[in-house]
Amino acid sequence: MARRWLLIPILLMGTGTTMTPEARSDAIERLPAPRQEGALSVEAALARRRSLREFAPRPLSAAELGQLAWAAQGVTHGEGLRTAPSAGALYPLELYVATASGLYRYEPRRHALRRLAANDPRPALRRAALGQDCVGEAPAVFAITAVPARAARRYGAARAPRYAHLEAGHAAQNLLLQAVALGLGAVPVGAFDDAALAQALSLPESEQPLYLIPVGVPR
Repeated sequence: MARRWLLIPILLMGTGTTMTPEARSDAIERLPAPRQEGALSVEAALARRRSLREFAPRPLSAAELGQLAWAAQGVTHGEGLRTAPSAGALYPLELYVATASGLYRYEPRRHALRRLAANDPRPALRRAALGQDCVGEAPAVFAITAVPARAARRYGAARAPRYAHLEAGHAAQNLLLQAVALGLGAVPVGAFDDAALAQALSLPESEQPLYLIPVGVPR
C-alpha cells in the first residue's frame, strides 16, 4: 500500500494537477527509469541547443523531470558514479526542481524526488532572480547548489569552490542538452540575489546556490 501511495504525486505532476497545501512534505516520489537511448544524437543536440526564455504552460511529465534530473546528476555506475564528472568523485552538488506542485530535491541513488514543500516556490525564485519572467513562468525550474565542504576535505577550502563551480557547469550542460533531446527549451540563469535564492530554497548555511535553469515546452 505504501508503494502505491508514493506513486500518486508522480501521476499528479504528470497531469499538471497540484497537490493541496496539506500534502505531505519530505515524501519520496519515485521517478520512471531514465532512458539511455534517444532519437537525437549528441552532435544534433549540440547544434540545436539555444537559450529559450518563453515557455508554453504545459507542465512537464514525471518522465521528463526524471530524465532531466538524471542527465544532470544521475547515477550511471554501481559505485555511485554520476553523469557529470566530479573531482575525486566527492559530488558537492545538490539538484532541486521547483514546479507548481512544490519544491523537490533530487536523490541520485534512488532516482527519486524528495518533496520539501507543497507550495509553488517559483514566485519566490522569480523575485530572487531579479524578476526574470522565465523563472516565474517555466513549468519547471532546476536549481543547482553546492556544499563545498564535501570537496574541501580532500582539496582544501581554497580549491573546493572552484571544483564545485566546474562541476556545476558540467551538470548544467548535461541538463541543457537533455532538454534539447526531449524537445524542450531551457536557459541557464546566473543573475540572482544569492541570499534571497538561498532563502527561497531553504538552504542551510553550508550550501550555496550556483545556477537556475528554467525548462519547458518552447512557446
